[in-house]
Amino acid sequence: MRVKSLVALLVLGTATATLPACGSASPDAARPATVPAADAGRSTGPAATAGGTPSGTPDARTGFGTPKPSASAKPSAGAVLKAGNPDGHAPVPAEARAVDTSHPTRTVGTGTAASCTSAAVVKAVAAGGIITFDCGPAPVTIRMTATAKIRNANGPRIVLDGGGKVTLSGGGQRRILYMNTCDSAQGWTTSHCQNQDSPQLTVQNLTFADGNSTGDTTEGGGGGAIFVRGGRFKVVNSRFVGNRCDRTGQDLGGGALRVLSQYDNKPVYVVGSTFTGGVCSNGAATSSIGVSWTILNSVFRQNKAVGAGANPARAGTPGGGSGGAVYCDGNEFAVRVAGTIIEDNHANEGGGAIFFVSNNRTGTLQIDDSTLRSNPSDGFETKGHPGIFFLGARLS
Repeated sequence: MRVKSLVALLVLGTATATLPACGSASPDAARPATVPAADAGRSTGPAATAGGTPSGTPDARTGFGTPKPSASAKPSAGAVLKAGNPDGHAPVPAEARAVDTSHPTRTVGTGTAASCTSAAVVKAVAAGGIITFDCGPAPVTIRMTATAKIRNANGPRIVLDGGGKVTLSGGGQRRILYMNTCDSAQGWTTSHCQNQDSPQLTVQNLTFADGNSTGDTTEGGGGGAIFVRGGRFKVVNSRFVGNRCDRTGQDLGGGALRVLSQYDNKPVYVVGSTFTGGVCSNGAATSSIGVSWTILNSVFRQNKAVGAGANPARAGTPGGGSGGAVYCDGNEFAVRVAGTIIEDNHANEGGGAIFFVSNNRTGTLQIDDSTLRSNPSDGFETKGHPGIFFLGARLS
């Protein structure tokens, strides 16, 4: 069933948990969710800086990803990957479309599957630029023996295009891809690392499978497949399968994606992509602090938030368990979901489909032409909106 507005969500569930009153057993209803120390006290709006102000808008760029985003950019010829909601028809803005990778900076592989190695991926990602793959005619899985890490000076654009035939696998042992403008080990490039316009990371026509960031609590942890802090980030025509992060923690999340500190609070774009089988304490598919999202024509299915005790954690619990698919926390941010299916996800605590807490109640959540069904929240959800827990300025 397609949902034109949140009013129609009423018909998608017959049992709705009543929100606990302030001071009751569910702390998310009584108190703001906690921001990790790295982000505590910072504004999430356009003025957010530390030690300086943004150096201005990106030079000679009209959009995110290419100097002139191409409306005709498509998956590479012969692509076999099928991702996203084929019945989703939400318009995709130019800066959210696939990047033209017909003239790559560098290529992983020399035409055979054996030439497409973890080491080659790590080296290419560190060098930056537009990266494509030449692994032969058949689909290939590259098992990563180390996490590919972006060097912040090697931008401004980093694009990974798998041509629809490449799977990057963490083998259930490690995170697959990492970008952090505030990580000195990857190089500081400005005096305001949490609010800079680059690197601009795009992943497209790729599958990310079996990533696992369990035990890595840097910047609050999470991001089993991909962790991003700073710059810009978008995902186009990609799949995320069976990724995971720590099973407990009150604000730790992102079985597939964990995102923090996007430039001027511009949105993360997720377009025509699919998230299945994610497991994490919170946000089994995606998780963020103070980040805006635009999610278009995508699918979230069978992801599980398995933590217990919510946020802040109830006494005697480790915390977590909210946002079966999507977990959003922070102050001023906006999330839009359009042309998207969110189904059969589960949260031990709140928001079987979407957990949304704007601590200062300025955040907005908009859902258009989307289907939300069978997303149980075992603990709590917003009355009248099955599968959603919302605290903010406007839910529409």
